[in-house]
Amino acid sequence: RRTVLKGMGAGLAASVLGAPMIARAQSAGTIKLGFVTPTTGPLALFGETDGWAAQKVKAMLKDGLETAAGRFDVEILIRDSQSDPNRAAEVAGDLILNDGVHLLLPASTTDTVSPAADQAELNECPCLSTGAPWQAVIFPRGGQNEPFNWTYHFFWGLDEALNTFVGLWNTLDTNRKVGMLFPQNADGETWGNNDYGLPAPTQKAGFEITVPGFFQPRTNDYSAQIAAFKNAGCEIVGGITYPDDLKTFINQCAQQGYKPKAVTVAAALLFPGGVQALGPLGDGMSSEVWWTPAFPFKSTLTGQVSREIADQWESETKKQWTQPLGYSHAIWEVALDILKRAANPLDRTSIRDAMVETRIDTLIGKVDFSSGPHKNVSTTPIFGGQWVKGETWPYDL
Repeated sequence: RRTVLKGMGAGLAASVLGAPMIARAQSAGTIKLGFVTPTTGPLALFGETDGWAAQKVKAMLKDGLETAAGRFDVEILIRDSQSDPNRAAEVAGDLILNDGVHLLLPASTTDTVSPAADQAELNECPCLSTGAPWQAVIFPRGGQNEPFNWTYHFFWGLDEALNTFVGLWNTLDTNRKVGMLFPQNADGETWGNNDYGLPAPTQKAGFEITVPGFFQPRTNDYSAQIAAFKNAGCEIVGGITYPDDLKTFINQCAQQGYKPKAVTVAAALLFPGGVQALGPLGDGMSSEVWWTPAFPFKSTLTGQVSREIADQWESETKKQWTQPLGYSHAIWEVALDILKRAANPLDRTSIRDAMVETRIDTLIGKVDFSSGPHKNVSTTPIFGGQWVKGETWPYDL
């Protein structure tokens, strides 16, 4: 009996000790991904869908990722930029230098993407980003003169967005006078740029513009801007603001008797919550449209079409779909496609080389870095839209 038990014990010990060996043989290593998004702060609405999509991908990757180089475990490190460019740079640098991520994924807004991308370029870490007009991410960082080695971005361009704005305004019967509203930050400086911002195509299309001083974000007084627009007789207001700023501006317009025929601003009017916050004044507001459930595109990760992703979001969160949802999903489609193709997904140079070769149809359309207007850019579709009173929700786009 002792001999039998001894034999059984030896076999059991061997099997217990052998189990980790089997697990290690199955995985070729752990790929680390660093995801930076504004979870808190004034830009948190932009990052609201990022966390939801990231958790879906985490669940999808619980058994690892099959790549050309074998099966790898994947660790996703999520960091909050706190809507602050300095914080975005800090957490991106920490992810690259201390956590040793193999791929950096900054998403949602210029204030998060650009500082994170700068850290990636500086420290030679591949970086895939989205959620900001490509000119705002490329030009202020010096990409106008020389392309980047490590940072690639997919999103629509300011030129397409501006033509969308002008196209909307051309459908209206107005005196063709436009007041322009820009914040004193990276987005305002890009949208308000006289060479490639909103003023140029607006004037080219025959509109007269009024550009008062740029406002400080989170200000509580727009009297100077409103007075300038009233004095110039502007029947249209265009520009870019964040939701809280637009709410203050619109309420002060009403208080001061200024009633433009159209208000078309980027960012603030993306979100149903931002429009609902305006109350009855939200009806008829217009905005750029990044993505909607009406897009015919299908996810390469789940096989779901845009409508199904939006329905899943609404069912699980009890909130209305928002435009960044498509991009929150698509960044993972592109990132995982890059890792699957990389010769060695634990090597940053190998990942960068695979990123350069990206050609994939995603939930937001085609991402192809060989066809962009810039070496580091792939452009995506953009449309114009208007908020009207809804049935299921207070307003529908």
